[in-house]
Amino acid sequence: MRRTVIAVAVAFALGGFTQRAFAEKQPKLEAALVHLRYALASLKTAPEDKAGHRARAIELTEKAIEAVNKGLDPDAKP
Repeated sequence: MRRTVIAVAVAFALGGFTQRAFAEKQPKLEAALVHLRYALASLKTAPEDKAGHRARAIELTEKAIEAVNKGLDPDAKP
């Protein structure tokens, strides 16, 4: 009985890993994420706020990064 429970638990865990391993690769989203992170770093080091536009751009870029991360997560809900 104990061996069966352990075997089922191991099979369940391996099934989860396998699903992630075979998840569809998203090279365009991964590239976009790199560019967004670079843009965010540039925005954060920019010297002036330009009437609040820099702060708004930072906020929107952070939201875009979050959205792309959700797009890369196979378990994410829309």
